[in-house]
Amino acid sequence: MHIYDDSQDAAGVMTKGRRRCMSGMALLGLLLCLCAIVPWSSMAEETGVTGKTIRIGATLPLEGDYRVYGAAMKQGMEAALAGQTVQKHAIELDTVNDFYDPVKAVAAAKQLIGKGIFAMVNSFGSSTTEAVLPMLAENKIPALGFYTGAAFAGPGDVLNVRASYAKEVETVIDAALAGGVKPTEVCAYVQNDAYGMSGIKGFRAALAKQAGTEQLVAKLDQLLNMPGKNPERNGIGPVGVYPRDTTSAREGYLSLKQWEAASSTHCRLVVIMAVYDPAAAFIGYASHNKGEPWIFSSPSPAADKRLVTLLKENSVTDKVIATQVVPSPDSSLPVVVEARKALSNGLNYVSLESYIVGKLFVAIMQAIDGPLTRENFLKAAHRQPYDIGGFKVDFINGNQGSDFVQATYLRDGQFVAISPQELITLFK
Repeated sequence: MHIYDDSQDAAGVMTKGRRRCMSGMALLGLLLCLCAIVPWSSMAEETGVTGKTIRIGATLPLEGDYRVYGAAMKQGMEAALAGQTVQKHAIELDTVNDFYDPVKAVAAAKQLIGKGIFAMVNSFGSSTTEAVLPMLAENKIPALGFYTGAAFAGPGDVLNVRASYAKEVETVIDAALAGGVKPTEVCAYVQNDAYGMSGIKGFRAALAKQAGTEQLVAKLDQLLNMPGKNPERNGIGPVGVYPRDTTSAREGYLSLKQWEAASSTHCRLVVIMAVYDPAAAFIGYASHNKGEPWIFSSPSPAADKRLVTLLKENSVTDKVIATQVVPSPDSSLPVVVEARKALSNGLNYVSLESYIVGKLFVAIMQAIDGPLTRENFLKAAHRQPYDIGGFKVDFINGNQGSDFVQATYLRDGQFVAISPQELITLFK
């Protein structure tokens, strides 16, 4: 009986079974070779990543009263992203106007999510961010470098680049106390929402470090813990508030005068958490109209050439400190020099911050090890610190990238950078 061996015939010729085996091995080898030459991103594309582009989104006030912010932010981001590629993908920025309105911001975010975005980068505003974050979390979309110092920790994956508003306020109050100002002589005027309350948190942090301030801290806790979107916070402690989207200064001013009378003291420093127009209106009302000798501080969202112009219109030429969270536009840092060349006359603190955020996004994306996925983006963000042309950002131990705060002072018609010691000296 002849028994047939299908591995090979008598002449040693490969038979069908052997050929099938070898063909399978060849196919496997071909696939391995393809894996070596085909980009990772082509093998595992994330939402917002196509064969040629990475789409990111931002909701900005491109129209309306706050368009000065939106225009500068868009310009800064576009300059930073121009000509940049990640694994042979260009980066496409899609911006939608939200008028700095929480309801419209949610609608704008829905529109961007519907188009398919990889991440939300450099959107504007605290109240708008608060409204949008739950939707981003639901869709697992990272939020990087939003223009808010409210220091949101979530929901979702939030990477804050700028120093918090609390840090800006705390920096100025610490200097005032070091310069001899008493805790009871520090007051605040803030927007009556999440933006304003983030400044009160810095106020509280500065006072809590001082002995004998328990009653003051309790007043601030009472303000911070009030429920609702616009509760009545005037008449409680050393704080005056105003409703967002208004420039009405009188009620907040009267609240501070009530505090002075009740505590038998006088405000020497008034820290402000407002945007340009309300900040200038209050400073003008208190110093020019009412003749108050107070020193004022303004946070980064209201601390640039526009504030100088508005203060001049309100007959204010001194006694105003402004804090910034990025270096001065005339700095010699490489990233500022680069931004100055890219933005020319469009360079200011707002566009510079957005330029830095755009550069940071590119740097994190280029540090991704593997396919372009949101998971790998977050891993890359937290894996190492980043030096963006001399501006340091570090997410290794959390979601707060920078605590950089630069104080400036209104002098000769412009805000000029001052040292920490010069800041203290202003109060002596």
